[in-house]
Amino acid sequence: MTQENAHNPLLSEQPLPEFSKIKPDHIVPAVEQLIEQGRTHLQKLLEQFAEGNLLPTWENLVEPLEAEDDRLERAFSPVSHLNAVANTPELRDAYNTSIALLTEYNTEVSQNRDLYRAYKALAQSEQYTALEAAQKKVVDNALRDFVLGGVALDGEAKQRFGDISRHLSELSTQFSNNVLDATGAWYLHFESDSALAGLPESALAQAVQAAEHKKDEDGNPLSGYVVTLDFPSYLAVMMYADDRSLREKMYRAFVTRACADGTKADGSSAAQWDNTPLIAETLKLRHEQAGLLGFSNYAERSLATKMANSTAQVLNFLEELAQKSRPQALQDVAELREFAAEQGCEDLQAWDLTYYSEKLRKQKYDISQEELRPYFPAEKVIGGMFEVVSKLFDIEILPVAAFDSWHPDVRFYQIYRDGKQLASFYLDLFAREHKRGGAWMADCRVRRQTESGMQLPVAFLTCNFTPPVGTTPSLLTHDEVTTLFHEFGHGLHHMLTAIDVAAVSGINGVAWDAVELPSQFLENWCWQKEVVTMISGHYESGEALPEALLDKMLAAKNFQSGMQMMRQLEFSLFDFRLHAEYNPANPIPAAVVLDDVRRRVSVIPQPAFNRFENGFSHIFAGGYAAGYYSYKWAEVLSADAFSAFEEEGIFNSKTGRRFLKEILEKGGSDEPMQLFMRFRGREPAIEPLLKHSGLIAEAS
Repeated sequence: MTQENAHNPLLSEQPLPEFSKIKPDHIVPAVEQLIEQGRTHLQKLLEQFAEGNLLPTWENLVEPLEAEDDRLERAFSPVSHLNAVANTPELRDAYNTSIALLTEYNTEVSQNRDLYRAYKALAQSEQYTALEAAQKKVVDNALRDFVLGGVALDGEAKQRFGDISRHLSELSTQFSNNVLDATGAWYLHFESDSALAGLPESALAQAVQAAEHKKDEDGNPLSGYVVTLDFPSYLAVMMYADDRSLREKMYRAFVTRACADGTKADGSSAAQWDNTPLIAETLKLRHEQAGLLGFSNYAERSLATKMANSTAQVLNFLEELAQKSRPQALQDVAELREFAAEQGCEDLQAWDLTYYSEKLRKQKYDISQEELRPYFPAEKVIGGMFEVVSKLFDIEILPVAAFDSWHPDVRFYQIYRDGKQLASFYLDLFAREHKRGGAWMADCRVRRQTESGMQLPVAFLTCNFTPPVGTTPSLLTHDEVTTLFHEFGHGLHHMLTAIDVAAVSGINGVAWDAVELPSQFLENWCWQKEVVTMISGHYESGEALPEALLDKMLAAKNFQSGMQMMRQLEFSLFDFRLHAEYNPANPIPAAVVLDDVRRRVSVIPQPAFNRFENGFSHIFAGGYAAGYYSYKWAEVLSADAFSAFEEEGIFNSKTGRRFLKEILEKGGSDEPMQLFMRFRGREPAIEPLLKHSGLIAEAS
């Protein structure tokens, strides 16, 4: 370790990151040192095989490489996380520089032919046949990924592949930054709450708190009320604001984020964050890189690591779902238009949908998300969720009082079984400035066997819920409860793994179109009467959700399910066609592709100014490129998996242990279809999804 890095917290051997000590100027030196160590280590590793006196084995090839990779992962995972949850200009610059270095290094390793030959020699050796299944999967995946990383390329093609990888990484980071900056640069300030008529007290209180976090020209906190494009604030306006012009203004700002027509809070142009050219360049480079590997398009390249076998299979799957969902979706729209007209809105627009849908839900079922909120204080939901998974998987989750963190709101927990610690996780629930929107799970540490013992998995679980306001605790809608269960399902997949080889431990190595199985699976418990009593309790009285209200909530479960299904299919088809049909000789703008998809499957027209694609971070700044269909693909798996619990009991210990053993514990150590069939006893069926969505009648 250099003298400069002697006290660098990113290079310490502590079991958990020392967040309070991490500064932006620690990041690049740590990454540079670890990359240089990795290069030196790899060179020495390969030298031992060069003269043919030593054959590659698991112990002399894979294990030392895994240890070296883990050092880099342990250092950079907290950096990546901080960039998402506590973003600053200095941190962003260090992160961007590091990403460029890491991309170059990863490309270099993936194209190292000596290393590829070493893995190939291991795969062809007698030792390979004696390896455990998880170890074989690591070797098989590595050989596949070498090919996908361009190891077979020569000369200019090899150089071009590396250049593209670096540029794509830069574009992805810039896309995400543009969305974050454009979101944060727009807000509306009101001195009186009269402009926010219709908003519930909880949303108004949050608007007051948001104002206190904004500054006037003199640097003083604003008085009055502020609404922002952070999702809790945006959704409250779209769902409850009586002022139609306000809803339109918010909607227009939200769907023009990161595009040339976007604006800032003062009304000035936000075109500096326009993602349109980044989208065009990203699609061009993805297609070119896929071509270098011999694929016809990037969609084919994407499927090389997924369950789905072909682009035709994916498109047929999506179109079948659309065909079976469309009749119900059209009924949903007709009902909404009729209701809105009765309320005086004859020309239903995109900014009216959420508002009138919530009013229609209230009329049909006498229930609203806001009415449910007091019964779902975050603390009660968290405790109930822990109780649910404890029953299902025989675990105990305990809070840790003292730990190092990046924000006072963060909590830390440890998971035990029979007194033995299995894992731990950070929980960061609330929306705030400089934090990326949405909800996600990421790994901090991966389970792996080390020379000194078992390294236990650690997860980051992140949401963007409404924070406590004054003496009122954080209160969740039932939709947010479902989101929390979803992300915790991802977390359990990572943390309850029994695999101790890093590359296929937890979520690592899991096919992308199967990775949503545990998350969507766990959502189902939010709708069970027995569970709702465990996760609900009025924040003032402690009273469980009343039976009458519970019955209404369950009755409304599939409200507008057809519309919701078609909306997700619209996103999925747009993403997949965008990558499958790309023509470098005549590249069609993403907006044109989206318009065509909407003409075919959308049941409600979107305004011409809608630039949804410019904020579609899943596919342009995440891992879902030509893979957004995975949500629906995995939803088929999760619905069918849950149907086993419906048949055998939602807390049936044998069924829970079987899901734990065959799905959660196995991680990426086997093909997901094989794991599913071992759990369910057969291939997945689409009927449970249609049934759970209230669409089964249309599918029969």
